[in-house]
Amino acid sequence: MKLSIVTTIYKSEATIEEFVRRASDAAAKITDSFEIVIVGDGSPDNALALAVKLARTDARVKVVELSRNFGHHKALMTGLAHASGELCFLIDSDLEEPPETLADFWSRLHASDLDVVYGYQEKRSGDLMRRLGGYIAYAVFNLLISAKIPTNHLTVRLMRREYVDALLLHREAQPIIGGLWVVTGFRQVGLAIDKKDKGQTSYSFRRRWQMLLDSVTNFSEAPLVGIFYLGLAIALTSALVGCWL
Repeated sequence: MKLSIVTTIYKSEATIEEFVRRASDAAAKITDSFEIVIVGDGSPDNALALAVKLARTDARVKVVELSRNFGHHKALMTGLAHASGELCFLIDSDLEEPPETLADFWSRLHASDLDVVYGYQEKRSGDLMRRLGGYIAYAVFNLLISAKIPTNHLTVRLMRREYVDALLLHREAQPIIGGLWVVTGFRQVGLAIDKKDKGQTSYSFRRRWQMLLDSVTNFSEAPLVGIFYLGLAIALTSALVGCWL
C-alpha cells in the first residue's frame, strides 16, 4: 500500500461523504494504491453508519469503530495503528483542512527528502478569546518543556512509515498527540495552509483547559519540581515560625 489517508469522525454526519469523495479524488491523482481509514470515535450522530455504507461500496475505505468516545487524540493514534501505507496522510474529516492539499504535502515531502510535513496556520483563526487562549497555551507549553511545539500547528500532516512506527511506540493512556509528534523526532518541516473556520468546535473551554494540564504533566517535570520546592518552603517557614513562637 502506497498511501493511507487517516481521519476520525465525531459529529461528522454532514461532512463524511464529501470528505471521502474529495480525499479519494486527491489520492487518485497521486497513486492508485491508497486506502482511507476512518475511526468512529463514539459519534452520537449518523456519521458511523454513513462511513460503513461507504466502506461497503468502496473496498479502499476501512472503518474502525471504537467502543465509546475516547477523544480525538486517541482516535488518531488508533487510525494510524490500522493504516498500512508507506505514507500516511493524517487529516480531520470536518473539511476545515482541504483534502486537496495532499498534493502540496506530497510535493514538499519528496522535494526535500523529509520524514514529516505538517500543516500550520500563519494566523490563528477564531474569535479574540480563542486566539488569546491558544497563544497562552503555546507559551506555557513551550516554557515548560524542552521540545518546542510549532505554533498554530494543525492535525493535517504527511508522514513516512518509519516515523509513524516510531510514533506508535508511545503507549500513553491519555496521549497528547501534539507533544508526541514533536518528541518522536525525525526530519520535520511545516507547510502553511489556509484552514477554514466553521465557527464552532467540540472543544469546550473546560476540555481545552484539561488538555493544557495534561500536556504539561505528560511532558514536563516542572510541576513535580515546583511542588517539591513549595513543600520545602512551607516546611522551612513552619520551622522558623515554630522557633519564633
